[in-house]
Amino acid sequence: MIELRGITKRYGPLCVYENFDLDLEEGKITCLLGSSGSGKTTLLNILSGLTSYQGEISPKKKCAYIFQQPRLIPNLTVHGNLRLVCREEEKIAAMLQKLELSDKADAYPVELSGGQAQRVSVARAFLFPSDLLLMDEPFSSLDTALKIRLIEVFCSLWREEKRTVVFVTHDAEEAYMLSHRALVLSGGKVVADLRDASAVPRKYGEESDYRRQIVQAILP
Repeated sequence: MIELRGITKRYGPLCVYENFDLDLEEGKITCLLGSSGSGKTTLLNILSGLTSYQGEISPKKKCAYIFQQPRLIPNLTVHGNLRLVCREEEKIAAMLQKLELSDKADAYPVELSGGQAQRVSVARAFLFPSDLLLMDEPFSSLDTALKIRLIEVFCSLWREEKRTVVFVTHDAEEAYMLSHRALVLSGGKVVADLRDASAVPRKYGEESDYRRQIVQAILP
């Protein structure tokens, strides 16, 4: 269990979190939902240590991060970007094969489609030796078919190691397909805490109690 206790975060006069407590189950995928300004990305940045805060997180975890944009180094090839986090050629080759990118190893980011570039960022995150994987709307810029495919690929990689994952989205379908737990944030507090232990990924658009609960929880 990752325990957050007494987390307080302010940006000048704006208080995003005050004495916020949360337990995150390890080896599970937790989704953060909520309107803009509800503190979703701030919580990721607190977990990753990218922003200062008051309070305690125990135990501290080494993090990998997948952002909304791939953030690849433009003057390095796909292979070069992956070598920044992993020096084991066999692991890089295997990851490229899993993500159907073997033929793009020598391509530069500018030569990739949006979906291919985001697959490289997913590969980079899984090659980095971390215990906690954070994702900030990594599928939001993709069309529906690409989103479904990348979520399937992501889950296939996750099942091999079952790292602890926390991801932010505005999309109820993404939350349903990918999460074991969905937390809805508002005003720096958890206003809904929903759980489903069934296997991921779930089918896009299918009817289920968990999906209905997520949709209902994010309605205004």
